[in-house]
This record gives sequence, structure tokens and C-alpha cells, in this order.
Amino acid sequence: MIKKIVTGGFALAVLAGLPLGATAQEFTPDQPECIAPAAAGGGWDFTCRQVARVLREGGMIDGTMRVQNLSGGGGGVAFAEVVNKRGDEDDLIVAASTATATRLAQGAYPGNTMDQVRWLGTIGADYGVIGVRPDSDFETLTDLMDVLAEDPRQVSIGGGSAIGGWDHLKVLMAAQEAGVEDLRAIKYIAFAGGGEAISQLLAGSLQAYTGDLSEAMGFVESGDLRVLAVLAPERLEGDFAEFPTAREQGLDVVGANWRGFYAPGDMSDEAYDWWVGELGALYASDAWKTVMENNGLADLDLQGDEFEEFVAGSVSEIEEISREIGLIQ
Repeated sequence: MIKKIVTGGFALAVLAGLPLGATAQEFTPDQPECIAPAAAGGGWDFTCRQVARVLREGGMIDGTMRVQNLSGGGGGVAFAEVVNKRGDEDDLIVAASTATATRLAQGAYPGNTMDQVRWLGTIGADYGVIGVRPDSDFETLTDLMDVLAEDPRQVSIGGGSAIGGWDHLKVLMAAQEAGVEDLRAIKYIAFAGGGEAISQLLAGSLQAYTGDLSEAMGFVESGDLRVLAVLAPERLEGDFAEFPTAREQGLDVVGANWRGFYAPGDMSDEAYDWWVGELGALYASDAWKTVMENNGLADLDLQGDEFEEFVAGSVSEIEEISREIGLIQ
């Protein structure tokens, strides 16, 4: 049985409140930039744009932070760009998540490894969701899994990560728990971002969507998406309390997608310390607490060396899961 929580060996509930990094005063970015390694509308895009907004509105950076969408290869295009062409830039950060660790664990970024970049910090964790159109015949997650168990080829499921990536992996975890025998036969279709996947769901090209709560909420609020299950250990609070968990539907599956940033591998120590401190200060701010509350983000507060250790654990854990499912040999 594959592990139910992919969090790099740390329990989410005990991670809040770790000491914040000190901000280095010797460095400030001249032209801060955040790369979102996917198309607009997905989780990485959300990460860059929300952080850029809070940093600007809170006066934590001068001016604005440029956000560049650089999609392809489940984040591999952006990773290669940073490693091969922008390795010494001090003003650049890149959105990352469990999806990044997944592709690294599976060797999907050819020639690239996690030690080629510097890991800055987290800004929370995002629970996975599986959803459908409001008029779908699937009323529950169990309904969907029953059809997959009968014939995995009957349903097309789309997400914003590459084949074998985190969105795909969440479906495989649920399907394995539901007793689906031929996991490889499940029709997963990869898109450049979660927003594109939901658009194709609404167009009728897909029957189900797999993604994360933060990227799905706008479509839920507009009435375009119905959540079959959130992959949280128990029902969330507030506006999210209406979403049933997979557990309460008989499938013991929990999937938390950490969100954070890496930086170029040759970024100066002064710049690295500054960015680590800024992310720590951002996480502690009331403005970011509001973002987390509004988007269903769970506590996950790590910076610097602690975050690097966490990512290494996440990569190792996902590699084990991927071997068990048969995604890698």
C-alpha cells in the first residue's frame, strides 16, 4: 500500500511557528522576478502572483515583481532555464511544489537534480481535490472509482501536471485504494496548467479533474466545478466545510501539495539570505494568513536548510511511491 500523505516526512500540524530567517540588509532586488513553470491559472501561477501581490502591497519589495509563465515538461523547461542560463541571478525566484519534487524523483528533468538550485522556503500546503462538472453523473468519488474499477478506459481525467506528475499521482493513489487493478490503463491527460484542465473539463473533453484546492476554488465559486473529494485528513473549516473528504467516502487517501520557491544555484549568499528572510516574514504576516484562509492552504512554514532537508525527504518518498505504482523501474 502506498503512503497516504506526501509531505517529505514532516507532519503539517507541527510545522507552523518555526523561527523566521533574518533579513539581510545588504541586498535588495533591483528587478525581482518570479517564474511560474506553467500556464496562467494553475497552482504555480497562483503561488507567484499571490506572493508578488503581498510583497508589493506590504512594502516588502520596491515596485512590483514581474511574473513570467514558462510552461513545459511539468516544470522541466523552467528548471533547465534556471540551471543552464540563469544560474547566478540574484533577483530571480521560481515557484515549486510537490509536483516539482515528483518530477525530480522520477528523473523527468533529464540531467537535472535538486542540488542544482537553492531551496528558499514554503508558503503553505495545498490539499488535492478531484472534481467534475456540476451536471456530471458522478455524485461521489466512489461513483467515479467504481467506473474506473469496471473499466479504467471509460473516463478521461485531466490535470495540470505531466503524466506521472503530482496531479496524476493523486488519482492513482485514490484508484489503488479503491481496488482498481490496472492503474496504467487510467486515461490521464496532462495540460500546461490546472486552469487549462478545468477549461477542457467544461468543454466536455474530460469527465473529471484532478488538482489542488487553491487553483480549483475560483471555478467552484463560479459554479463551474463540483468537488467530489478533498484529499485532507478531515473536513476543512469555513467555506471549505462543504467538501467531503476521500476518507469519509471509504478511501483512506490524503495528499498535501507543499508550495514554495527555489532560486538559481549560484545565487549569492547575501541574496539567498534576503529571500529566505522575506519569505519567512511574508508567511508570518496577517496579509498572508488571509490568503491562506481564503484559499484553504494548510500550515507549512520552512525556510533555508530546513526546507532543503524537507524537499530531499519529499523526493525520496515520492520515488518510493512511484516505484510501487510502477511509474518508474
